[in-house]
Amino acid sequence: MRNNIEISTERKTDISIKNTKKKRDKKQSGNHGGFYVMTRLIGLIKPLLLFMMLAIFAGLLGHLAASFITILGVLAVANILGFSLSVSITTIFILVCVLALLRGVLRYAEQACNHFIAFKLLALIRDKVFRALRKLCPAKLDGKDKGDLISVITSDIELLEVFYAHTVSPVAIACFFCFIICVFIGSYSIVSSFIALAAYLTVGVVIPIVTSRISGDIGKKFRSESGGFSGFILDSLRGLPEILQYNSGKDRLYEMNRRVDDLSSCEKKMRNISGVNQSVTNTVILFFDLLMLFTSATLYYNGRTDFLGVLVPTVALMSSFGPVIALANLGSTLQNTFAAGDRVLDILDERPSVEEIVGGKQISFKNASVQNVSFSYEDEMILEDVSVDILKGSIVGIVGRSGSGKSTLLKLLMRFWEVDKGRVLLSGVNVNEIDTGNLRDIESFVTQDTHLFHDSIRNNLKIARRDATDSEIETACKKASVHDFIMTLPKGYDTAVGELGDTLSGGEKQRIGLARAFLHNSDLLLLDEPTSNLDSLNEAVILKALKESRDNKTVVLVSHRKSTIRIAERTYSVERGRLS
Repeated sequence: MRNNIEISTERKTDISIKNTKKKRDKKQSGNHGGFYVMTRLIGLIKPLLLFMMLAIFAGLLGHLAASFITILGVLAVANILGFSLSVSITTIFILVCVLALLRGVLRYAEQACNHFIAFKLLALIRDKVFRALRKLCPAKLDGKDKGDLISVITSDIELLEVFYAHTVSPVAIACFFCFIICVFIGSYSIVSSFIALAAYLTVGVVIPIVTSRISGDIGKKFRSESGGFSGFILDSLRGLPEILQYNSGKDRLYEMNRRVDDLSSCEKKMRNISGVNQSVTNTVILFFDLLMLFTSATLYYNGRTDFLGVLVPTVALMSSFGPVIALANLGSTLQNTFAAGDRVLDILDERPSVEEIVGGKQISFKNASVQNVSFSYEDEMILEDVSVDILKGSIVGIVGRSGSGKSTLLKLLMRFWEVDKGRVLLSGVNVNEIDTGNLRDIESFVTQDTHLFHDSIRNNLKIARRDATDSEIETACKKASVHDFIMTLPKGYDTAVGELGDTLSGGEKQRIGLARAFLHNSDLLLLDEPTSNLDSLNEAVILKALKESRDNKTVVLVSHRKSTIRIAERTYSVERGRLS
């Protein structure tokens, strides 16, 4: 029995949904300062705190060993020149050998710990990002630049290795190291100690801060444009047939070169800043070395210290800038890293439109209903006061023009979005109370565009049911009228499909998508234009399978094709977002 219900109200298209979502995502995009990003990234180290402490301890001892090798060398020369020392030349030689050996071992231990921490944390961050993306999908990812997302989860996360392997422990090491060297130099002269402290603060604190401020937002701009460039390249690769067909390659190449020039300009600015930073750092180090020599010589001339009081503090300062030079370089290098960290944190901090329900009600499917539902994005009304009854075992058809809200209704049944008003019920229970895992088991959703992974056809089908047997897979494919086609392929079900399924036609991909739904074997089957890419013969075969082989399954069928909707037992007509 058909029940055609005519609808009239203001038209709101799915395109307006995406446009509004882009605006909202842009508003919610973070623009955190470097200090905030740094503290958040440091907070992720907590599970690996022991390894970080080991890295700091090994690095501190290693740098001290390197500095005191030089200092002991000065003492050895002093001993040869006849200065009275408390240690013999033999003892000094043994100590130098021991420290040289320790320097190598400790350096290795520091780097091993730092890189273990870095790569372990990168794996944890990737896991967190993918979990966040899964929660954000699909509502928050509709309209997102996929190339930009790829840039975040690959190159941006990879850049954080610089922070974890070459920043956190070096900062701690530099602080402890400078304190110890200042105390050591202070044993010869308090004045020399203050000069050393001023040198360390200038090189390790002042220069990085000034460089960071000069750099401004160049790092963020570079990461943002890099992500946009990745999206442009991905878009160009996907659209190569259209580019060739309409001879628009020159325009595309021009835009690509323009983006490359912009990226090169940003990178050149960062390198220039880094070069100036290094020049200033080296100049400041030379200035403080000469200042230490001049001050110590003045103290010696005034009889306030001996010759060793001139030689040792000067050599100690000259040989101790290694840790603070690493800090000086952070002012320019960390701009890019913090920009990458900011983009990663944006994803981790993004709140999903719909939270997953864990531990919610477990139900079995009896019926479904949409009761007086209204749904909009801000001021964009998509559905208004919609009511639909879906009885178990029935086939319900929904027809209407493109953009009238038909697909949105199916997504509300899947709880991809939450309604503004009204209720969506399954077996009399609000979908907002049903365990999300249970809801996904009850429903199957087939969209117009079937995504196939770069894998075998068998594995692409097994996404629907990981434990499916070969017999069950073949049965599902026969229902979807795709089994015979698969058997003509070189390796049958083990044939690999190209990236994004590009080696298959639209109709073949759509039939594999239907086979997935049949294999999932859920009680409620939601089909969005399931035959839009099929010819009349395959459409008839699939519709016959839906009608005769659905094993009392409930089907909600969205289509603008009259031939497809004929199998529906009840039909709702949608016009411009209102259904009753």
